Amino acid sequence: MSAISHICHARTNRLARKLAVAGTGAAVLALPLIGATTASAATPAAATTATTAATAYPDTLDGWIRESLDVMAQHGIPGTYEGIHRNIMRESSGNPLAINNWDINAVNGTPSKGLLQVIDPTFQAYHVEGTSWDPYDPVANITAACNYAADRYGSMDNVFSAY
Repeated sequence: MSAISHICHARTNRLARKLAVAGTGAAVLALPLIGATTASAATPAAATTATTAATAYPDTLDGWIRESLDVMAQHGIPGTYEGIHRNIMRESSGNPLAINNWDINAVNGTPSKGLLQVIDPTFQAYHVEGTSWDPYDPVANITAACNYAADRYGSMDNVFSAY
């Protein structure tokens, strides 16, 4: 769930609790005021997808991280802005086209690529649906790397050196 969806969801829950305390009559009267026209509600996944689709992310490191965090939230992949940013700065200094042509991976023919320096086999194994298959795509690279880090270390937040 994105931060905006989470805030809106929390506000709606607080309002619902207040209305429940006030009584059923008040809740029925308040529904049209908060935009509800029927007794059904959107599922949380649908609400998150609508929020993500409506969000325009800047084509910057900040935007790539925020978009990745929204994709990660949809897929249950843990991680924080701070943990992702820290690792990006260590691995690539924020350059989405970074490539490591000198370490053992490069010597073996699979150089590390992109913001979080992911090798192709790892990128393909941990690719997240809805992102590009290009390992240089910033959002795809961040999301796949965070998916890998979650599987191996519990979260990208737990990575403090080359992984």
